[in-house]
Amino acid sequence: MKTLTVKLSVLFACAFTLTSSAHAQSTTDWPSFRGPRARGVSEGGSIPTTWNADTENGPTQGMLWDTEVPGLGHSSPIIQGDRIFLLTAVADKGDLELNIAAGGNIDAAEDDGSQSWIVLCYDKTTGKEIWRQTAHQGMPRATRHSKATHANTSVAVSGNRLVACFGSEGVYCYDLDGNLIWKRDLGVIDVSKYGIGWGYASSPVIHGDRVALICDDPDHPFVTVLRLADGEEVWKVDRADECERSWGTPLVYESDGVTQMIVNGWPWIVSYHFETGEEIWRLEGGGDNPIPTPFVANGWIYITNAHGGKAPIYVVRPDARGTLSLDEEEPSEAIVWNTERGGSYMSTPVVSGDYLYLGNSNGVVRCFHAKTGEKMFEKRLGKDAGIIASLVAVDGNVLCASENATVYVLATGPEYELVAENPVGEPCFATPAISDGVLYLRTTKRLIAIGNSEPTN
Repeated sequence: MKTLTVKLSVLFACAFTLTSSAHAQSTTDWPSFRGPRARGVSEGGSIPTTWNADTENGPTQGMLWDTEVPGLGHSSPIIQGDRIFLLTAVADKGDLELNIAAGGNIDAAEDDGSQSWIVLCYDKTTGKEIWRQTAHQGMPRATRHSKATHANTSVAVSGNRLVACFGSEGVYCYDLDGNLIWKRDLGVIDVSKYGIGWGYASSPVIHGDRVALICDDPDHPFVTVLRLADGEEVWKVDRADECERSWGTPLVYESDGVTQMIVNGWPWIVSYHFETGEEIWRLEGGGDNPIPTPFVANGWIYITNAHGGKAPIYVVRPDARGTLSLDEEEPSEAIVWNTERGGSYMSTPVVSGDYLYLGNSNGVVRCFHAKTGEKMFEKRLGKDAGIIASLVAVDGNVLCASENATVYVLATGPEYELVAENPVGEPCFATPAISDGVLYLRTTKRLIAIGNSEPTN
């Protein structure tokens, strides 16, 4: 029986103000991992479909600006108003490297000396750094995978509050000018497999006056909700009987008066009541390395995971309750459709139009009809392509950022149509962001803005 700790008080109705006239969230903000409503979809405007951001092989095209980013981080750009926020980890001595190679290398990095965990703020229009704050400095409390970093997560922003979670190095809340509001130590969160700590990757989610966090260390997995105002715990659920590990970001979704916190895990995918932590429904997972984040499209919840011989896709109705069955003879009515193969390992899929797109670390992209589950196509992208970043959709196209320093653009539709292969100079592991007709990319070295501009030498 899982342990449930609930702290209820009149502070649920605290008068903390989530918006301000100076930092009100607009429709062009990209406020958290995968943007508005965590769907990975830009809901207005368009961006160029072809560009060249490889400054070593010019002339560049479509690049409005670029700026060098210190350290190592797979944190995605987050945008609020005229500011962009990133996380990074900078070694106190020397420059650390990533293992940029395909294949099954499972080793942890051997270069984990003293680090500084840093929050960065840039001007959205010019790329100029506005401020940086060192959240923590010291020796890492857990190792990282040789292709991962100590700053894999993205921040979440609401109103004048920014929340950054570095896993074992803690949670930090700032205002948008970089002033620390509160911090909280979550303990060591060593998300591991094969005895190797592969690093923390679950981004925080802000919903109302709460912050949702997944902390699935195999030795003591838990999920928790904190108050945004002061970081105090609202509830915490021990997941020892539900999950051995998870790197995903939670989905917080409100439907028919019930707000759920849906957590991709193995062996169980579980939905919790966001107000109390009580379980709403559960579904036995397939892939034993759950990384992609659940998301909503067509009013349904899309979930995928992979590894260990299975790569399922599940589409669940939000009114699901109890333990869901995938039995072919008596499937739960809450399951819209599912397939045992075709899911993605690391990248979160996206729904564009009527179609579900999934990118994989081996460079294969798959497409299913989002409403029926019918498989449309399966194609391999270019040489050495590997899709680690989550997919995003804009203006009828799907963007696949790859570790081979290329962003592939696919046209939405039932047939495979490659619109462009756009060089960006360095591998891209971070999920792109889109705001006001500009695409923002974080490569292993730079932050880049792509928009309508003339070629430059």
